[in-house]
Amino acid sequence: MTNPFIESRNAFVAANPVEQTTFGPRQWGSIRVGDSGPALVLIPGTLGKAEIFWQQIEALKDRVQILALTYPDSHDIEEWSSDLEILMDNAGFDSAHILGSSLGGYFVQYFAATRPQRCESIFAANTLSSTEFAVQAPPYALDLANTPIELIRKGFSEGMSKSVEADPSLAPLIGMLMEDVNGGIPEPNLRSRLMAIKYAPPLPRIELLADRICTIEASDDPLIPAPVRDAVRAFAGPAVSYRFLGGGHFPYVVRPADYTALLEERLGLVEDGAVWGRGEMRER
Repeated sequence: MTNPFIESRNAFVAANPVEQTTFGPRQWGSIRVGDSGPALVLIPGTLGKAEIFWQQIEALKDRVQILALTYPDSHDIEEWSSDLEILMDNAGFDSAHILGSSLGGYFVQYFAATRPQRCESIFAANTLSSTEFAVQAPPYALDLANTPIELIRKGFSEGMSKSVEADPSLAPLIGMLMEDVNGGIPEPNLRSRLMAIKYAPPLPRIELLADRICTIEASDDPLIPAPVRDAVRAFAGPAVSYRFLGGGHFPYVVRPADYTALLEERLGLVEDGAVWGRGEMRER
């Protein structure tokens, strides 16, 4: 049985190969498209690579300069931040709008707090502002350096199986994510992504103006409960928050048109509120 997400993503990657950039032992993957318009950096979560944003990239590539990234085999967020500055330099971005989802959202908040001059704006999406609650539960509570990878993968598989049982329409998404779990993301990189959350530094205060900060969440996100979503908004202080009324932890995959629409609004490509309406909290 074919998977429409996998087929569409693979066709995108065939047309837009991932390039590798090395900083010492750290190798980043990137997709760079678009020659004009605002600069946008896209950073995934624990699962997903640069190409997981393929639907947004395809929709925006003729109007936006895009740099989408895949993490290296390392977990030091300060090192990542230094690398991101160079990756932006290489892409020709003095500053950019930077979106990070989940793990990427935590990273983006850290980057904005420590390097605000490189941020036109930030999108902290389906994420957290403190790792305290996360590190107390599997898989983060495990010895991530030494636990057999089969046990880590089994944990992902069991959790995702429950998601499909609860909502069979998620099967294509889960099938695509399980490719990453089962080797699409190499074992050292998967461990490193988990360790990035487990050993993440506390977030410094973000000094950007509120109108340069946006949060994105979903009402049914199984990984980011309501109190954590509230805490992200309280910490980041966004002028505008977007709430998907359905979309889970990966709204950019399962609701791509609405996700692209909010990017268009925040990047000034369409009239503000054209799709999502106006107000501090915008729901759809």
